[in-house]
Amino acid sequence: MSLLTALARVLAAETGRAQPIRTVRHVHLSGRPLVFIPLQLAGEACAPLAVLVGDDPGRPAMLTVHEPRDRTQRFDFAAALAEVILGYINSYSTVSTAPDQPYPDAPQLLVPNPQGAAFTRLLGRSTRFRRTDGEFAVKESVPLLGRWLSFYAERMEVPAAALLVPMTTVLADHWATGQSAAEDANLAALLGWIVPPPGMTGAAAARAAEDPVRFPPAGPATDPSFDNEVLEPRIRAVRAARVTGDGGALHRAQTAMEAALRTQLEPTWELMWRAIGLLRTIDEGAHVAERWQSDCWAFTSHVAHLRDGGFPQPRRDGAVAAAARLARLERDQQRLNVQRAYDDPLVMAEYRLTGEAFAGTVTEAQSDRLDTTGKRAKLRPWIVVETAEQVSAAPGTVLTCPARPGQAAEIIEVAPAGDLTHVTLQLSGGMGRALVPLPGSVPAAGETISYTTLRDDFQSAPRFPDREQTPWTHGGPPPEYVPPVSEDEAEDIA
Repeated sequence: MSLLTALARVLAAETGRAQPIRTVRHVHLSGRPLVFIPLQLAGEACAPLAVLVGDDPGRPAMLTVHEPRDRTQRFDFAAALAEVILGYINSYSTVSTAPDQPYPDAPQLLVPNPQGAAFTRLLGRSTRFRRTDGEFAVKESVPLLGRWLSFYAERMEVPAAALLVPMTTVLADHWATGQSAAEDANLAALLGWIVPPPGMTGAAAARAAEDPVRFPPAGPATDPSFDNEVLEPRIRAVRAARVTGDGGALHRAQTAMEAALRTQLEPTWELMWRAIGLLRTIDEGAHVAERWQSDCWAFTSHVAHLRDGGFPQPRRDGAVAAAARLARLERDQQRLNVQRAYDDPLVMAEYRLTGEAFAGTVTEAQSDRLDTTGKRAKLRPWIVVETAEQVSAAPGTVLTCPARPGQAAEIIEVAPAGDLTHVTLQLSGGMGRALVPLPGSVPAAGETISYTTLRDDFQSAPRFPDREQTPWTHGGPPPEYVPPVSEDEAEDIA
């Protein structure tokens, strides 16, 4: 937690309302997201109980597994869920586009919390290797659903990705509440701090949100009291009616179970759409569209992979693939950090407090200065920035200005001036090719400006051996993929 976020939490506790800690929204929000709220049976790794899913706040689809421990019912549920999710995905993948261009938009899944995203990952793992023929066959849509859910779960590991988004994570990234980070995982309590009901403080609204009757858990785990007092008797009634073969009793028992589960899902459904509306009131950051373009490319590539008959995602990455993926994730995280700081003054302020950035006023500017030490003259203007902030960078360090990201600024001198500091910078790039800089390309005297050590070119992409050249120290070349021939060889969901 940064110093500014800690201060915002203190202010939230004092004022009784969450404090914004971002000036722009740092995540893309689709115009038609698919809200996915799962529930699972307690004590089971991935035994789906019910879901509420849809892209229309007034028309959610509810799917229920009346006996979650029954394999056939679980995969019938997966087939029904596939109709909804794959139908939503296909509405994006059937749009015509040029061969060398991504789809103009991509399907976005919103879940209430990180646990909902973890359930999505497990459901994908438990279905993507299932056979569609022979013993234990499932419908063809089931393994396809698993491959898409696995794609979303893997894409979520990319720091800049927004295809699968946990709502509590996004809200907590944009507002600081007066409660702990663990308590922020409660969607109802978090929204209570951000937009408390009239006449209530955020703390009072958060306490009211702890009532599991009014605000059931946002899943996938259910409240233990609900499990013991409501759910278990209804599951027993379904089993008893099935054993006796009484169709009327079975229908009544199933209806009662669905009604009980709906009471657990509908409050979260309403909270999710409230949160979506709240986030839409914040303008997107300048780099959000660029990151969403990367998501669209990833979606386009996966569509092509499936259409070309590509294999399902492996159970685990090989050594080369894992190392390459880790390197990409590190670069993506660094790039995200830089972009967020450039887009948002409040994020940049956190780096200013640590000395990794500073802001000040240009007091001198030699815009026509030339460097004549080489074979030919080069345009190298000098500017002097006066700042009251800490400057931890030493001479020779290359800085970047968020307002002029294509221009490098090398520190020539850092000189104390009473309570202030004068930083002399030499500029290069972003001024045109002539020996006279383009208008506005060099900061003018009197201009307020900021510089930072944050750069997204922190290291070049490493080179890795081919998959077939995996060294023996890392297990040697991985074996070729062989589809499982029976359920026993299918992937374990644990």
